Amino acid sequence: MPRYVVEREFPDGLNVPVNADGAKAMAGVIDVNLSDGVTWIHTYVSTDNNRRTYCVYDAPNPEAIRRVGAKNNLPVGKITEVRVLDPYFYRP
Repeated sequence: MPRYVVEREFPDGLNVPVNADGAKAMAGVIDVNLSDGVTWIHTYVSTDNNRRTYCVYDAPNPEAIRRVGAKNNLPVGKITEVRVLDPYFYRP
């Protein structure tokens, strides 16, 4: 399955509470994503008041990511297909 990095912008910042409400919200996103075969791997959040995220996904195609973004009411910016380059692979 292809892997993608999705850039998102949140003008007002992104705040996910670290409690049961936040856990419920994240579980809901995961469930919606599965409906289109999209797996959320993890997300990097910028330090500028959480205004930008870089989310890593496994998905069949960029259109599936856009569909689940819309269903989850999440902005979808640039989508880039990526592959892993592991520096530890090259150690003798």
